[in-house]
Amino acid sequence: MRILVTGGAGYIGGVFVRAALAAGHEIMVIDNLCTGFEDSLPPEVEFVRADIRETRLLDPLLARADAVVHFAALSIVGDSVADPVGYYRENLGSFLTLLDRIRLHGPHRLIFSSSAAVYGSGEGRPFDEGDPLLPVNPYGGTKLAMEQTLAHVAPALGLNWLALRYFNAAGAVPGHGERHDPETHLIPLALEAALGRRELIVFGRDYDTPDGTCIRDYIHVNDLARAHLAALTALDRGVEGVLNLGTGRGHSVQEVIDSVVRITGRESVIKDGARRTGDPAKLIAAVKKAEECLGWQAQYSDLDEIVASAWEWSRSLYKDRG
Repeated sequence: MRILVTGGAGYIGGVFVRAALAAGHEIMVIDNLCTGFEDSLPPEVEFVRADIRETRLLDPLLARADAVVHFAALSIVGDSVADPVGYYRENLGSFLTLLDRIRLHGPHRLIFSSSAAVYGSGEGRPFDEGDPLLPVNPYGGTKLAMEQTLAHVAPALGLNWLALRYFNAAGAVPGHGERHDPETHLIPLALEAALGRRELIVFGRDYDTPDGTCIRDYIHVNDLARAHLAALTALDRGVEGVLNLGTGRGHSVQEVIDSVVRITGRESVIKDGARRTGDPAKLIAAVKKAEECLGWQAQYSDLDEIVASAWEWSRSLYKDRG
């Protein structure tokens, strides 16, 4: 299959590209590199540096593609709060362009990278796909708007689609991991602290959880990549709609810190901060639907395995930077 990957030079997109190549697919990537890195792409990938809205460059790729996997989006919650109009313009606006050009050129398979941020704060139990969608920040709002747009226009386009709602992507594969600027995710931040590059702030220790810190569902990026490959196959079986991607279990901020100490053998400078607005105590995925529809399960269920893979990447990344 020839797959067009938008945002394929980013963190999750880059892992998917590697997995898809290993599975024998031909890959084309379009990415404006606002958060991605061209040097993360394997040499056999056809790469076009462009914004999706540069239709003269997008159209020839769509015309040759058998499927699109859409990762391209801005994803920093704090930035979305500071500039909600910009986030809707970039995320929803570029998605509308993509759908419009698919209308003209095809293809008829689309996997959309969505987010657990569409659920909002919740009540602490695992989220399933039928729960209310109440995003508490503009980033989550853009993902929900994109899901709703896709559901409304897909029948008119003859488009087979799945939206995959990620929980907390984490970990790394050989040669590729998180390289965000600024970094906002807990595991790489904790690893940077272990390397002495920063202090780590824990935002709240008074939540209704066993150790008082927030609990999240961490899913390894390689498991996300495998799920996307399974989703492409599932489209041909008539599977459509939205699916959660997670492990179905949660780990607290303190448990992540403890894991980092075990894996690195290093203590970090840690400071306690106030709660952040909108941070729920617990976010865990109900994953039964994805397991049944995709024939897929997360293989990395052990937190130390996830952290260890990210640690190997972090050490190589900062060694290369000097």
